[in-house]
Amino acid sequence: MDETIAEFIKRTILKIPMNELTTILKAWDFLSENQLQTVNFRQRKESVVQHLIHLCEEKHASISDAAQLDIIYMQFHQHQKVWDVFQMSKGPGEDVDLFDMKQFKNSFKKILQRALKNVTVSFRETEENAVWIRIAWGTQYTKPNQYKPTYVVYYSQTPYAFTSSSMLRRNTPLLGQALTIASKHHQIVKMDLRSRYLDSLKAIVFKQYNQTFETHNSTTPLQERSLGLDINMDSRIIHENIVEKERVQRITQETFGDYPQPQLEFAQYKLETKFKSGLNGSILAEREEPLRCLIKFSSPHLLEALKSLAPAGIADAPLSPLLTCIPNKRMNYFKIRDK
Repeated sequence: MDETIAEFIKRTILKIPMNELTTILKAWDFLSENQLQTVNFRQRKESVVQHLIHLCEEKHASISDAAQLDIIYMQFHQHQKVWDVFQMSKGPGEDVDLFDMKQFKNSFKKILQRALKNVTVSFRETEENAVWIRIAWGTQYTKPNQYKPTYVVYYSQTPYAFTSSSMLRRNTPLLGQALTIASKHHQIVKMDLRSRYLDSLKAIVFKQYNQTFETHNSTTPLQERSLGLDINMDSRIIHENIVEKERVQRITQETFGDYPQPQLEFAQYKLETKFKSGLNGSILAEREEPLRCLIKFSSPHLLEALKSLAPAGIADAPLSPLLTCIPNKRMNYFKIRDK
């Protein structure tokens, strides 16, 4: 094992929190159970790392072994990346082919290696019929940079792939070509959808939640629940408040349902419109270029935050379809233009 591989493994292990280290090393399955039992995981992390590197040297760990460890770390820490979604499609009249994982891997790897002399491609299959792909990019003259890889998650026999956002945008067309050909599709497009939460993106594109409210979890009438109303308040006002709260509750449930919402951190809206004015000679009315405006809604859990607006009295119900359509449209980037 040369120094570059040892350094790569060392940096990866140093990123792993101590409370996850044993779990990740067992999932890696490179070091045996007997070898791991020789490690004192209660000592300082620097000492633990040195011992683990020594064990890896004894087993002659390769760059492929090191890449597998990095993939497992990323599977545990998916939220450290921002994920884009790509959608592929078949050509007119093309039938769905039987998927062969071995053939997919070989085809994907060959396409990249033919285009780039220096590239490292690693695969790891999961139980969900998905394959994680790790690509360390190089050039014709430089070795692959193992510290700035691109991660791809492809679900077999589906038209969707999830990729970690990369600064190496020049490689995006090549990556799209490899995915399209290896999965036997005709073309690929980038969707207007991204998030740090891979599971939420998967739930949105595969529609793994019910967008329409069907059943109430509670059978207790709203009138019998505590609404926080003053018991000395005029009964007519209490009745009006109850009716309004029932209406808001019903609309919110019909729009969002009772299930947890997929987790997105933002929604962005770009507006382009011509200035309209009844005044002749207006400077803005004569402007050829449209007026442009960018609005961005941000929250650690945007859809749950939107769901709570009307019940909290912050917004009227129903909310604008531009806000509530995000999961159904499978978008959180919108461009709004004049019709």
